[in-house]
Amino acid sequence: MPYASGRTIHDADAHIMETPTWLRDHADPGLRDRIAPLDLSSGNELRQTGDPDEQLRDLNAAFDRLAAKHASEEYRATEAEEIMARKNFAATGSFVAEDRPRALDLLGFQSQLVFNTFHNRRLRNWEHGGDGELAVGAARAHNRGMVEFCSVDDRLLASCYVPLFDIDAAPGLVDEALAMGAAALLIASGCPPGHSPSHVGLDPVWAKAEEAGIPVVFHVGGTGDLIDPAYFQNGLPVPPDFHGGEENFRSVDYMGIPGPPAQTLATLIFDGVLERFPELRIGVIEQGAIWVPSWLRQMESAYDAFHRHEERLQALSLRPSDYVRRQIRFTPYPTEDVGWIIANTGPEICLFSSDYPHVEGGRKPLERFESSLGDVDESVRQAFYCDNFLDLMGTAGRRLAAA
Repeated sequence: MPYASGRTIHDADAHIMETPTWLRDHADPGLRDRIAPLDLSSGNELRQTGDPDEQLRDLNAAFDRLAAKHASEEYRATEAEEIMARKNFAATGSFVAEDRPRALDLLGFQSQLVFNTFHNRRLRNWEHGGDGELAVGAARAHNRGMVEFCSVDDRLLASCYVPLFDIDAAPGLVDEALAMGAAALLIASGCPPGHSPSHVGLDPVWAKAEEAGIPVVFHVGGTGDLIDPAYFQNGLPVPPDFHGGEENFRSVDYMGIPGPPAQTLATLIFDGVLERFPELRIGVIEQGAIWVPSWLRQMESAYDAFHRHEERLQALSLRPSDYVRRQIRFTPYPTEDVGWIIANTGPEICLFSSDYPHVEGGRKPLERFESSLGDVDESVRQAFYCDNFLDLMGTAGRRLAAA
């Protein structure tokens, strides 16, 4: 029996686990030497695969052994019961694409929107690094790798990165991503270098997404530092993160996660992007949603305070919260009270996500969400697990609904 059963569930946040040379391997030959392999020296992502120190001595050999282990009868004999317990590189279909359809069957999800694990920050930093050739080339390599992985099953929906640093080039990069087979356009959550994400010169980007029926999505990791690193210099021992190591976020920088998407979304709304492109959909993925009710109130307050003096606000046909309910969707963390979020925003806002195969998603996301949903109407559950995702995904959502 799959982990999820009894209802149609679409997973708005799932991942591949990229091997150390994954991005380099998908880059144009002339760019490969400029893309360093991933540094997995913490060993956290390898903890369930054996002794991390031994694995790190020869990563190529370690991944060969791990792929063979995933194919073994012994490993597969307990896959069903371990589908939510095995995490990161130990998980079924985490890096072997041909295994991912089996993982979907065992999970019981109808589809997954798939993101990278290690490259959001790298892509963002290259976009801000002043080397346009590297930024664009790395994005292309990422997109090839994502589409290739997801091509094994129509239920896997690839997110493809579009850097926005070059206003003139960005629309062409959207065309490339669409031609590759992107199901979602991934952009950095924060501001591009040198201009606002709401710059009118980027209108062709939103127009192409709207016309294609493809969402624009943010994902955690697509910013610089969440908070000033000095906040960690507190003279106290470093607490473990979700993995038990040191490289992921903890309580203090968790508080900074809403900042970039909240500012970017408010800017897009106030500067009229969602007014000009009413069919555009935006997904805010793995950045939580417990902050959304107060953020909506803050935008409403700003609208009321500045409406009389700002022509851009006077040009809006809706209030800020109405654009959000019409066009923007969020994935709560399973540790958040999704029932309270929905009660204070509306049933259109939230999406189910598992974060498979990451540790942060936990072993029982469904159970946690169900506990906080409580006795809400079935229509609210249907929206959370299925309908809001289909609305977000546009063209892909219509295909999934008809399947």
